[in-house]
Amino acid sequence: MLGFLHDLWARSPAFRLIGCAAVALVVAMLVHRAIRALLWRWSGDHPMVRDMLRFARAPMGWLVPLVALTVVLHARPESALLAPVQVLSHGLVVALIGVATWLAVRCVQAAEAFFTRRFPVDVADNLHARRVLTQARVLGRTTSVLIVLLGLAAALMTLPLVRQIGASLLASAGLAGLAVGLAAKPVLGNLIAGLQIALTQPIRLDDVVIIEGEWGRVEEITGTYVVVRIWDERRLVVPLNWFMEHPFQNWTRRTAQIIGTVFLWLDYRVPLAPLREELQRLCREAAEWDGRVCVLQVTDASDRAMQLRALVSSGDSGRNWDLRCRVREGLLAFAQTHYPDALPRWRGEWSRAPGGEPESAGMAPRQPPEGQRSPHPEDGAGELPGSA
Repeated sequence: MLGFLHDLWARSPAFRLIGCAAVALVVAMLVHRAIRALLWRWSGDHPMVRDMLRFARAPMGWLVPLVALTVVLHARPESALLAPVQVLSHGLVVALIGVATWLAVRCVQAAEAFFTRRFPVDVADNLHARRVLTQARVLGRTTSVLIVLLGLAAALMTLPLVRQIGASLLASAGLAGLAVGLAAKPVLGNLIAGLQIALTQPIRLDDVVIIEGEWGRVEEITGTYVVVRIWDERRLVVPLNWFMEHPFQNWTRRTAQIIGTVFLWLDYRVPLAPLREELQRLCREAAEWDGRVCVLQVTDASDRAMQLRALVSSGDSGRNWDLRCRVREGLLAFAQTHYPDALPRWRGEWSRAPGGEPESAGMAPRQPPEGQRSPHPEDGAGELPGSA
């Protein structure tokens, strides 16, 4: 048996090449397992290195055999004697580029996962965590897109035909370059916008924003778009470059604290001092109040009623919404209980003519005023319902 194998080894270049490749694969896998075990044990106090090892396990399992086969094909002299080896060698190079691209993307994802775990956003004061996590997410997604594009370009450039086309395009780069630039404008625009958002951070993860009249929180930032979770569980998908070209509201740019308003239209005969005391009591008993602002003011007056505006503050917009609803309900209940005539009223004069007929006889009765409306605090003061 050994004599037969020795004779086959001496006469067959293909057998020698296959044998060397098999030995190289076995040695490479053993070395890979040993190095991985040593790195895993050493990285006990280095969470980011451990994340890298965990995320890179799959691509490294393919990269090591491919490297071993490539080295064997280029090192053994038998490769020049076998025609299929050239095709196989080219396929291995393309596969190496693809696996290397996969490995680089997984390493970027490992870094992103490390920062996500290192800076949790489910805490009370998460401004710094959201800033770091936004930079990690946006830069990670942008880097991944660039890595994939570079890997695809490198794989295509290994083809002779593609290299010739690329050389001819570079030789006549005028019109062709303009056409390619126009076609790639959306992709490049989003990539540049992603870098701008990561560096300047007009928005961050979990920011409260108002976009196209919709209130929501930034749920996800990818390499091309931003997902905003609307308050009613809808999702608003906005391209990245939209934030660079349009104005929008960010309620948590520096801090999550916010002041909300409650508007009421009441009759002139309602005293203000008891209402102010009731507002203070409502704020003190409300867990949503942060103790900063609790003010009741007359902000407008018409020929029929006065407009009251209550300002109340909270630690974030969600609590402030609940606090405004609590204050509005409490003030209305207080007015209905202690001042039943508090709602705006129509006033007029009714006199009789000398013949006993009312002067307004034959006239159509006036319509009652429309119901009271308390607008959203960000809508402005509004007008008294029914007023011209």
